Amino acid sequence: MSTVNRHKILNDPVYGFVTLRHERALDLMDHRYMQRLRRISQLGLSHLVYPGAVHNRFHHAVGCMHLMQEAIDSLRNKGVDITEAEAEAACLAILLHDVGHGPFSHALEHSIVQGVNHEDVSALIMGRLNEEMGGALDLAIEIFNDHHPKPFLHQLVSSQLDMDRLDYLARDSFYSGVTEGKVGSERIIKMLNVVDGQLCVEEKAIYSIEKFIVARRLMYWQVYLHRTVLSAEHMLMLVLRRAKHLVRQGVPVFASPALSLFLHDDLDRAKFLADPEVLERFCELDDSDIFVAMKSWRHHEDRVLAMLSQRLLDRGLFRIELRPDPFTEADVQERVQATADALGFTKEDAEFLVSNARIDNKAYVPKGILVLYKDGTPRDFADANDHLNLQMLSRPVEKSFLCYPKELSAPSR
Repeated sequence: MSTVNRHKILNDPVYGFVTLRHERALDLMDHRYMQRLRRISQLGLSHLVYPGAVHNRFHHAVGCMHLMQEAIDSLRNKGVDITEAEAEAACLAILLHDVGHGPFSHALEHSIVQGVNHEDVSALIMGRLNEEMGGALDLAIEIFNDHHPKPFLHQLVSSQLDMDRLDYLARDSFYSGVTEGKVGSERIIKMLNVVDGQLCVEEKAIYSIEKFIVARRLMYWQVYLHRTVLSAEHMLMLVLRRAKHLVRQGVPVFASPALSLFLHDDLDRAKFLADPEVLERFCELDDSDIFVAMKSWRHHEDRVLAMLSQRLLDRGLFRIELRPDPFTEADVQERVQATADALGFTKEDAEFLVSNARIDNKAYVPKGILVLYKDGTPRDFADANDHLNLQMLSRPVEKSFLCYPKELSAPSR
């Protein structure tokens, strides 16, 4: 790792010119684990709905670190005690917070491995990096895992008002063109404070927090949980599920060395911890492994794998049927049988062409954001706000959906 003193100025499309201050951060940005994030889409397959949404996790990580620097400056100006070591560690923690994302971000989080989310993998990668750096990330890992005696530092990394959310709302809104997601992050950061070790926002920013919460809710329905995005992402899950099934049956399936490991083996958290090679292979995986594989699979002799790959590559997306109540097993099997009949597949094969899941959108969790009143009293945002219906926004809106080929018409109800 370099020991040359240097700063770097980047031109970010969301924030303009930003200065990156910490040498270790610059070294980490050049590491192969971080450079891989340039090849991980921030919004999965959302570009199939919003053509401009082609930004990546590296963009987001750098943006989060910029906001962290701004937040630390703001808190220090108000007399909050943050040492240089803590400031750097908080910046490193937020820089690395998404380093464990797999291809297409959340789309394949539970398809390639089981029982391991991206936060788990991020923690494992941070541990690996810390070994390489001789313990230089000890404090960053403490903050990331919420083991530091100043809890507000972790809350800047992960909470309902963290730098992660502030950046992804602004960035995803910018690239998708969905203006409802735009938030006043600069004002929110200027209004941050700390009381009894807890992160809070001053009373003057209460309307900015209202807009932030509503913006997040709207972005979920308009972008992250858009029905066409759901269709594409679940088709991608079905593609991987079919490829893994064929491999287990002994059918040759093209894959890069990194992807091949995850198609052949059932990998879970225990295997990640037990075998260092698994984590290293995971860190070689990115979107291109999946795309190149699907370009080959569209010509595969297996009709199910070929059809799924071709339709996803050519945006021949499946139908999404949404409703508030869960679909019964009879509903699912009805679509499976109808798919088999319409497309000439066996019922067993048609199981790989139907996906059933449930989504929810909860804008605010009570006791998630503290508002600091002028008299020095902190109060939960749900109690402080008198405009938004926080009870409604705190209640999850849940919907079930079925995803299946468009050859089938949605049944009338």
